[in-house]
Amino acid sequence: MPVPDSREVLEHQQLEQLRVLLAAVGETNAFYRARWAAAGVSTPVTGLADFSARFPFTRKHDLVVDQQEHPPYGSDLTYPLDRYTRCHGTSGSTGHPLRWLDTPESWAWMLGHWRRVYEAAGVGPGDRVFFAFSFGPFLGFWTAFEAAMHLGCLCLPGGGMTTVARLRSILDQEATVLCCTPTYALHLGEVARAEGIDLGQGKIRRVIVAGEPGGSVPAMRAAIEACWPGSRVMDHHGMTEVGPVSYGCPKRPGVLHVLEQSYLAEVVDPRTGHPVGEGVLGELILTTLGRLGSPLIRYRTGDLVCRVMGRSDGRCACGTVEMALEGGVVGRVDDMVVVRGVNVFPSAVDAIVRGLGGVVEYRVEVRSVGALLELGLEVELEPGSDRESAAALEAALQTRLGLRVPVTVVEPGSLPRSELKARRWVRTAAPEGLTRTETHGGSNAKP
Repeated sequence: MPVPDSREVLEHQQLEQLRVLLAAVGETNAFYRARWAAAGVSTPVTGLADFSARFPFTRKHDLVVDQQEHPPYGSDLTYPLDRYTRCHGTSGSTGHPLRWLDTPESWAWMLGHWRRVYEAAGVGPGDRVFFAFSFGPFLGFWTAFEAAMHLGCLCLPGGGMTTVARLRSILDQEATVLCCTPTYALHLGEVARAEGIDLGQGKIRRVIVAGEPGGSVPAMRAAIEACWPGSRVMDHHGMTEVGPVSYGCPKRPGVLHVLEQSYLAEVVDPRTGHPVGEGVLGELILTTLGRLGSPLIRYRTGDLVCRVMGRSDGRCACGTVEMALEGGVVGRVDDMVVVRGVNVFPSAVDAIVRGLGGVVEYRVEVRSVGALLELGLEVELEPGSDRESAAALEAALQTRLGLRVPVTVVEPGSLPRSELKARRWVRTAAPEGLTRTETHGGSNAKP
């Protein structure tokens, strides 16, 4: 179904889908029937504003508790269990992992989302798509693969391989599209350099990234495209419990469009839950309009985004009227740390590190010193870089964040790598007896 050419038509379609969803869920879904009864809301809605004003948020904690009380799948199921054919799970990186079931209809709904991701990236029949990850429980792996297959692409699975074996396979099979996390795209380039593998001899023309912020950060995009000559990076994001949510704008690098034909999206102040205006950082709230079997209604995703408008007529330069998120997913509500009164997001540190260049990998240590937090940075430098690069990075962090962040150079290969979401931020406590000033060192001292 083509995207409407006006917000009015789009919102009319959303309202019709919402009414179908609420009617189905209100009839048989035990999880939402109980929640809505407790909140005193009825399912008929007069409009989208009425829905947002009356219906309560759903939080991940609510889902975790529900699955603990109703194992193994919880009670957020609209149909009998024999209607469901797919089971996927979250990583549990922000708490207890969730199991999520889907019917064939919900699965087809999500494959349609990935088709739009591919089409926006200019991927189609005849492309050879390499999937540089092992296929685990996460939904994104499976939907990306199956949607590419339905689109007419040759699908090349990269599970169960070493990084070197993946590189050889990408070149030998003349893959034209690479799907992975931003971090792993860089790691593939790092290993290629170490092994003397010339990626410029390959055919990769698109690198589709997801799983962590980065694909919409200019410095990260530039670094990935430098690793893969002739390629263009396209971002995307989604969650196992809601499905594929957005696609990279083909005309405005660094902008993600929400698939609003399938999701009712709101952006709210994380503290108050009240809507925020354009250009204001807020939390993305999603209602899954077509995933009737295991729906989420006004789900607090924890993703921080900044909604922006396109031209004066509401259209983006690419022609869509769907919600545009400048910088993609900027960070997570629970990832922000406050250091000496300064709000610090991982994506801000990543942009500084990547923008300066010379760093192969890094890790941030968040150290509790009494009631205060301090940051320290460990970095692996590119071959040929010297410790002056660490001093320059320390100066850039001071300028951009207004904080002194000690930078320590560590041995090449000593920091962890992963094909999944990178775990670059670690929390520790200062050794007993150390004062705040004693935990600081020079640019080459361990924080």
